[in-house]
Amino acid sequence: MKIYNKKKPVMDALKELQTIPGIGASLSQDLVDLGYRKVNELKGEKPEAIYQNLMALRGKHIDRCVLYVFRCAVYYVSNSVHDPESLKWWNWKDGRQPVKRSIRI
Repeated sequence: MKIYNKKKPVMDALKELQTIPGIGASLSQDLVDLGYRKVNELKGEKPEAIYQNLMALRGKHIDRCVLYVFRCAVYYVSNSVHDPESLKWWNWKDGRQPVKRSIRI
């Protein structure tokens, strides 16, 4: 008899989401709680909407740094070539755009 582990799909999702720069255990759990299970599900998403939905889900204000991480995450997932400076969440603060540098392949 094969025993099905109900927690395995969630554990797999948490592990996969943690491959995104800046996403650790806590934020991967937040994304799973919002319904995200795969990295590519963030492609083209609006970071501000993810942030607002998380605050609504938790019923409280959440530090704005989480929005910056979501901006970085959506950039990472939505692009196949990455500027290293754009993979640092602190470069996604309000009013700042990561420095665009040419990337040689």
